[in-house]
Amino acid sequence: MDITDFYDTFFEEAEELLADMERYLLELDVDEPDSEQLNAIFRAAHSIKGGAGTFGFDALQKTTHLFENLLDHTRKGELRLRRDIVDTFLETKDMLSDQLDAYRNGDEPDQEAFERICQTLQRLALEEIGQDLDSGAPVASSPQSAVKAQPEPEPEAPVVQGAASGSDLRVVALLNVGEKDRQLLVEELGQLGEVVAHGGDEACYEVTLSSSVSNDDIEAVMCFIIDTDQIKIRDAEAGGAPEAAAPAAAPAVEEPQAVPTPNQAQAAVEPAPLASSAASVKTDSIKTDSEKPAKAKAKAKGGGESTSIRVSVDKVDQIINLVGELIITQSMLDQTVSEMDNVANSALQNGMSLLQRNARDLQESVMSIRMIPMDFVFSRFPRVVRETAAKLGKEIELVTEGESTELDKSLTERIIDPLTHLVRNSLDHGIEPPDVRQAAGKPRTGKLVLSAKHQGGNIIIEVIDDGAGLNRDRLLAKARENGLPVSDAMSDDEVWQLIFAPGFSTAKEVTDVSGRGVGMDVVKRNIQGMGGHVQIMSRPGEGTTIRIVLPLTLAILDGMSIKVGNEMFILPLSAVLESLQPSREDLYAMAGDDVVLKVRDEYLPVVAVHEALDVPKAKTELTETIAVIVQGEGRRYALLVDDLVGQQQVVVKNLETNYRKVPGVSAATILGDGSVALILDITGLHRLSREKKEKRRPERKPALEALTVKELEI
Repeated sequence: MDITDFYDTFFEEAEELLADMERYLLELDVDEPDSEQLNAIFRAAHSIKGGAGTFGFDALQKTTHLFENLLDHTRKGELRLRRDIVDTFLETKDMLSDQLDAYRNGDEPDQEAFERICQTLQRLALEEIGQDLDSGAPVASSPQSAVKAQPEPEPEAPVVQGAASGSDLRVVALLNVGEKDRQLLVEELGQLGEVVAHGGDEACYEVTLSSSVSNDDIEAVMCFIIDTDQIKIRDAEAGGAPEAAAPAAAPAVEEPQAVPTPNQAQAAVEPAPLASSAASVKTDSIKTDSEKPAKAKAKAKGGGESTSIRVSVDKVDQIINLVGELIITQSMLDQTVSEMDNVANSALQNGMSLLQRNARDLQESVMSIRMIPMDFVFSRFPRVVRETAAKLGKEIELVTEGESTELDKSLTERIIDPLTHLVRNSLDHGIEPPDVRQAAGKPRTGKLVLSAKHQGGNIIIEVIDDGAGLNRDRLLAKARENGLPVSDAMSDDEVWQLIFAPGFSTAKEVTDVSGRGVGMDVVKRNIQGMGGHVQIMSRPGEGTTIRIVLPLTLAILDGMSIKVGNEMFILPLSAVLESLQPSREDLYAMAGDDVVLKVRDEYLPVVAVHEALDVPKAKTELTETIAVIVQGEGRRYALLVDDLVGQQQVVVKNLETNYRKVPGVSAATILGDGSVALILDITGLHRLSREKKEKRRPERKPALEALTVKELEI
C-alpha cells in the first residue's frame, strides 16, 4: 500500500482541525477558560501530530508536539492564560497552516520559521511553568531527522495493575492491526496516560491504559492510523467482550485535570507574569448568536466516514451540468407532448408530468450538494476583527447571525474577499475609538454584526456597525474634489453609493488598514460579477448597514420569460417587481430623448429593450407595450417589452465562456424548443441604452418616434 494515497485526506482533515482550533482559541475566555474548549484544542493538535508522524512530516510533528504539551499544561491549570499567550497560540496555528501548505505542495517547510516558533513555545514554557516542553518526548529533534521508533517489547498477556490515583483503568482492543501500527498506537496512547500492559495478536491486541482522558481522546490518537471500527474500549474491571467505543461525534464529559504521563511528571511552577502585549486591546468579547459549549459544536461536526464522503468539486459540477442537460431535454419533450392530443395520449401526458416532478426533485437535490452554510465564511472573521481592532486601538464585539444559512460553494469562496474589505472598512471608518464613543454617550466597545438570511431566491448578507454613520456633506465635498458629477439634490442612497467610486476615500491618512481609495470599487464590481448588488443604509451617529444581495446559486435561475419582436429573453425573477400597461398620461419626455414613467409618484427611467438590443419587428408604440418594473443595483427601471410569456426555471449557461461578453446580457439558457434565450443584465441594459442614445443625440433623432413632446404634454 502506498501511504501517499492518503495524503489528500490528511491535508483536508488537518485543515479542518486547524480551523476548529482557531475558532476555539478566539472564543476562549482568558479569565475562565472553558475546559471543553481547551480539550478540543488539545485534541486537534494531538490528531494532527499523529497524522504528521505517520506520514513523516517531521517539522509539522515536532511543532504540534511542542504545542500539544503546552496545551496539556494549560488544560491542567498549570499554565494560566493571558491575551498575549492566546496570541502566541494563534501564531502557532498560523505556522502549522504554513507547514501544512508546504507539505501539500511537495516542499519542505521554512526551516528558519520552524526554529523560531519552536523557540517561542519553549521560551513560553520555561517562563510560565519552568519546564522544558521537549524533555523525554519521543519525537525528532529536527525536521531533517526521522522519528525514532522504540523497540517493540515481546508480546505478553495483558496484566492489569493498580491504577494511579484519579485515573480510570481501561482496556483498548485494537482489532486486525498490523505490528507496525500497533507499536505506533501504543506509543501514542502513552502520551495520554500510563500504559500498564499490552499484548495479544494481530486479530485482537489489547492495551491497558491508566488515564482520566475520555474515549474521544483515545480515538483521536488513532484517527489517521486506523478506522474507528478497529477500536473497542471497555473498563478493565468489566468482563466479557470489549464494548464499542463511543463515536467521536459524541465525546464523553471530561475532567479538566488529567493524570500526568511519565514524560510530564514534573512539579508545576507558579506562572511568572510577563510584560503586557503591545496590542492589549480588549477584543476578547467576540461572540456568536448561538454560544454553545465546545462539546456541542464538536458533536455537530461529527459523524465521520459513516455519514459523509469527500467528493471532488469537479465531479459535483459535472453532475450538475448533466442534470441541467436533463432538465433541458425534459423541457423539450414536455413541449412536444403538450402539442399532442390529450385524450389519445393521456398515458404519455401522465408520464411526462411524473418525469417533470422527478427531474425537478433531482435538480434540487443535486443543487443542495453544493450548498454550504455561511459559517464557512463567518468563521474567518473573529480573527480578522481581533487583529484589525488591535491595530486600530479599538474595542470591538463581533456578533454573527444566520451561520446555518446556505449558499452555493462557488459563491461562498468568492464573497470572502469583498466581505473582508467591508468588515475592515467598518472597523476603520465606521466604529469610533473608545474615548470618542464614550464622549458621545455610547458604550466603549463597538458592535459589528455579520448576518445572513434567505429572502426569496436570494441570500441577504449584512455588515452592520453601530458607529458614526456616513457623513453626507463630507462625501459630497470629497466627490467634488475628485471631479465626480454630484449635486446637493442627490438622494441619500445616491450619495452613499459614492464610496464605491474608484479612488474614493475619506480617510485623513493612509494606514495599513485603509486610506488609499482602492478596494470598494472592486468590492462592488466583484459582487455584480456574482449577479448581486450592494445597498447602503446609514444614519449619522447610529451606524451603517451594508447589504449584499446575491442569488443562491449561479447554476439555476428562476426567470420571467419575455418576448420582444420574435426574440425570447429571460429576466431574473428576483429583479422583477411588477408589470403594467403604460398610459400616455404617465409618460414624460426629459432632456434629449429620454423618457420616464410615473409609477405611484416615482419617476422611473424607461428602457426600450428592442432599441438597446436592436431587435427588429418589435412594438414601438409605447402604449401598446408592457412595462416591466425591475430593480438593479438599488435603482428601479421600466423595461418596455412586447409580451410576458411566463415564469420558469432555467439552466444558466456562461455566455462569455462559450461565446463572448455581450453588453446588456449576463448569460444564456436553452429553452424547451431548443432555442437559445439571453438572460438580461438589468443595469447593463440601462447603461447600453444610455450609450446608444448619446450616440444618436447629435442627429436629434427621437428615441421613440411614436411619441412627441406635444403628445406627452410637455
